Amino acid sequence: MKNNLSNNGTKLILLHPYIQKQGSSNRLWLLVFVSFLTLAFLATLIYTRESISFSAATTSAVSVAAAVAPRMPSAVARALVHYASSSNSTDHMSYTDIKQISDALRQCPPPCNFLVFGLTHETLLWRALNHGGGGRTVFIDENRYYAAYVEEKYPEIEAYDVQYATRLADMPELVAAVKEQSRNECRPVQNLLFSECKLGLNDLPNQLYEIDWDIILVDGPRGYWPDAPGRMAAIFTAAVLARSKKGGNPKTHVFVHDFNMKVDRITSDEFLCRENLVKSKDMMGHFVLERMDAAATQFCRSSHSPPASSS
Repeated sequence: MKNNLSNNGTKLILLHPYIQKQGSSNRLWLLVFVSFLTLAFLATLIYTRESISFSAATTSAVSVAAAVAPRMPSAVARALVHYASSSNSTDHMSYTDIKQISDALRQCPPPCNFLVFGLTHETLLWRALNHGGGGRTVFIDENRYYAAYVEEKYPEIEAYDVQYATRLADMPELVAAVKEQSRNECRPVQNLLFSECKLGLNDLPNQLYEIDWDIILVDGPRGYWPDAPGRMAAIFTAAVLARSKKGGNPKTHVFVHDFNMKVDRITSDEFLCRENLVKSKDMMGHFVLERMDAAATQFCRSSHSPPASSS
């Protein structure tokens, strides 16, 4: 019998119970893992939906509360405190000068973008007057340390510093050089970020060149002695920004403070143009510039324009 079994070559295969248990155990752990992931996903989904619902309800409640009892914007409160505590200051604008800019801001349809050259006594006021509406109020100053100080003390102020490479004493030569290059580097319509014009400010934050500015105030940098930077570059840059607008209101209000200063008046005549001067009173010159065609090569239509009303 033993020989017959050997001769037939019969093989007996035994399935060890450990193998079956191992396969079942792996499948069980896989099922547990998938179930855990599913439960975690459902819990996260429910929590997120509840959070969104709670946030929406909270926002709605805050909006209703604000409508019932509106609060004074912090910028307005800061401005009131600032001027109430420094009413005896002697380096501030006159009421007439401030009112001209205030009227322009009030009439500017939102969003109103306001660019200011110079951090001055009125900085908080300008920010407060242009509060809301979605527009931006940006300040450019020559002193990087003072700009950082103002931003730290008043977080609502957006300020940037710029290095001026001009000298007040060089104004005649600089203006002549710009006029010679009015068809090339000093064109009235261009993106100054890529310009090498001697009076063009090309080191501002890139985003500022893309904004359509509705109102520009030139109240800096300093310009009261020969080695001071003067305001030639700020005035030229304002002239180019106003004429290079791509959208929004085609008109831009440009205010030049200390317009009674000879250098500021001459530079304004060359690049903002007497034909665009709508008012000159006290120490403020008010120009209204319109967007120009990209092919334009002249800042002013005429070199001899009648003077604007001084009343």
